[in-house]
Amino acid sequence: MPKTSARLLALLSLLQARRDWPGQLLAERLDVSPRTVRRDVDRLRELGYPIAAFKGPDGGYRLDAGARLPPLLFDDDQAVALAVALRTATATGAGIGEAAARALTTVRQVMPARLRHRVDALNVTAVERTGGPPRPQADPRVLLALSDAVRAQEVLRFDHSPAYAPTAAADAPPAVRRVEPHRLVTWGGRWYLVAWDLDREDWRTFRADRITPRTPTGPRFTAREVPGGDVAAFVAARFQGSGGPGTWPCRGEVILDAPASAVAGHIRDGIVEEHGPDRCRVVLGAWSWPGLAAGLGRFDVGIEVVGPDELRDAFAGLARRFADAAGRGPVPLRACRRAGCRSCRRSSRRSGTR
Repeated sequence: MPKTSARLLALLSLLQARRDWPGQLLAERLDVSPRTVRRDVDRLRELGYPIAAFKGPDGGYRLDAGARLPPLLFDDDQAVALAVALRTATATGAGIGEAAARALTTVRQVMPARLRHRVDALNVTAVERTGGPPRPQADPRVLLALSDAVRAQEVLRFDHSPAYAPTAAADAPPAVRRVEPHRLVTWGGRWYLVAWDLDREDWRTFRADRITPRTPTGPRFTAREVPGGDVAAFVAARFQGSGGPGTWPCRGEVILDAPASAVAGHIRDGIVEEHGPDRCRVVLGAWSWPGLAAGLGRFDVGIEVVGPDELRDAFAGLARRFADAAGRGPVPLRACRRAGCRSCRRSSRRSGTR
């Protein structure tokens, strides 16, 4: 590549990296004179890049948005990152899978051969979780409308369809909400709007795929600070329960007949501590007591409930349900003993049976 062409690409890459560049700093980075920088800027302008000059003690240059799209420049790492983002767009929940595939085809066509080969070698397939109902996709137009309202700090009115509507209200129109939109976030493959609900005078999170915006938007507002000042922590706390950061509606403590090292990797939002040889103490939360009991039962080891009583009752209820599902009453301990089963031996010692 001729030296001048290589320098133009380097100059364009620098202009894309930050908003304002002093002319002298550009000259130093490119190891040329300020006059050469001026000539190179003129060449880029002729190619369609809208580069504006600003005056002052540190006068320099700025790459502005133009009326038409000039040729784009990506280095190797940027090209690979763009390809990965477009190929995994179907898992974002934004409903842009087809548009992302078309964009990847367009970008690939204008890539040099060496970058095209790298992108083609990176064959990524986004696989969504299976076994449940299809996950609703958010309409990209809705996401743009919500984002515009957040940026403009304008009161937003929208129809909101609840997740589960009573049978009597199945044909009722969606509820109209008035909110001060704060932030658009993505969590677990779904999009949510974090907003201050004007009618309920409280913070709320709304699933974007259940929102139908109304126009026009309302008056401008002064943005409030989300509780705690951290949007990510606020949203995480909302999905863990309403009692504050890191809390769940139901929280219990048990002793598992398994070492902490074998349990810790499977506990996401809980506490796991060593509790003697091959035993550990676990403090865990869930949305319901039966859900918590079932989650602890998946370890297939002996369980000693420390508390509270609601967790003990949940284990008893699950035991009855499982026995009914098996088509017989509770199975005696000696009927389920396996040779060398450590959990059964410990249960026998605690219950006094042999």
